[in-house]
Amino acid sequence: MPSGHVRVTVGTIVGLLAEGHTTAEILEMYPYLEAEDIAQALSYAAMRSEEREIDLKRA
Repeated sequence: MPSGHVRVTVGTIVGLLAEGHTTAEILEMYPYLEAEDIAQALSYAAMRSEEREIDLKRA
């Protein structure tokens, strides 16, 4: 992602992809991004959404 004040959130990128935008379209909308930024955003989103099992103790 670019340094400085310009930011695009992971949610924005994932949302655009979910709406059917291609990587090329997103790069046109945000020319300061690179294809690797989009891949990294998807990787991060996947990691954050992994299911985890947690043992709960009964009271």
